[in-house]
Amino acid sequence: MAHSLEHALTGISGILVTPFGRDGELAPQRLVPIVDRALEAGLHMPVVNGNTGEFYSLTTDEACTMVREVSGIVNGRAPVLAGVGRSVRDACRLAKVSADAGAAALMIHQPPDPFVAPRGIVDYLKAVADAAGLPMMLYLRNDAIGTAAIAELCAVEGVKGVKWATPNPLKLAEAKAACDPTIVWVGGLAEVWAPAFYAVGARGFTSGLINVWPERSLQIHSALEAGSYAEANRLISEMKAFEEVRAEEMNGTNVTGVKAALLALGRDCGPTRPPSAWPLTPSQQDKLDHFIARNALT
Repeated sequence: MAHSLEHALTGISGILVTPFGRDGELAPQRLVPIVDRALEAGLHMPVVNGNTGEFYSLTTDEACTMVREVSGIVNGRAPVLAGVGRSVRDACRLAKVSADAGAAALMIHQPPDPFVAPRGIVDYLKAVADAAGLPMMLYLRNDAIGTAAIAELCAVEGVKGVKWATPNPLKLAEAKAACDPTIVWVGGLAEVWAPAFYAVGARGFTSGLINVWPERSLQIHSALEAGSYAEANRLISEMKAFEEVRAEEMNGTNVTGVKAALLALGRDCGPTRPPSAWPLTPSQQDKLDHFIARNALT
C-alpha cells in the first residue's frame, strides 16, 4: 500500500461531494455512479470529508458515516484519503473510524480555531497520528504561519504530504526546500493553479471537477506529468468557466457549482447546506449551462 499511496499522492486527489436527500439527510449511495466514472477515468485517490464534501457542515457522526460509506463504494479500487478536523477529540475519533473503515491516509484540515499556535498544531497532529496510525497529508490553507513552522509540522512522524491551498507558489517552493525531500507537495487549488504549482516542484493536484468531468482532470494531469504546460493550459482554458462559477461570492458557490452541474447532468446530489450558497443565481446558472453545453458534458 505504501507504494500505491505514494503514487496516488502524486496523482489527482478527487474531492467527492457529500450527497443529501430531499429530507436533508445523508444519501451516500448517490455517489456510486460518480465514483465509478471517476475511477474508470483513472482517478488516483478519492477524498471523503474534504471541503468540496462540505466537511464543516457535517456532524462528526455524519463524517464517520461518509468515510465508511465511501470506503465501501470504492471497495479497494484506489486508496481513500479521509479528511479529519475540528476539535482534537473529534479529529481523533474520526481518524480512528477512518482507519477502521480502510482509509489509506488522512487529510488533516488546518484547524480554524481563532487561537491556533503553530506548536499547538504539532501536538494536534501527534494526537491524530496516535489515534489512527495512518500516514497524514497536511491541508495548508494559510501559509502565514511561516516556513519554519511548516517545516516543523512536516517533521511530525507520519506526515507524508502537504496539500498546498494558498496562491503562493514561491512560498511553496521555499517550504519544499526546507523540508524532508520525501514529502509530496500537492497543488491544493484544483486544475487552474496546477501548472504554477508544478513549475515549483509540486506533483498532482486536488479536483472537484472529477465529480462532473473526470476525464478532463486526467487529461490535464497527464499533460503536466509530460511537462506539456501549453497543452495543460489549453485543456484548463476549456474548463475555467466552471472554476470561475465556483469562486464567486467569496468562494461561497464552490460546492454549489459542483452540485448544480451534477443536477443538470441528472446525478442529483441534493443542495448544499448553509452557509454555502444555494441555488446558483440566474447569471451563475447561465454561465454553468453554457459551460456544460460548450463541452457537451453528459
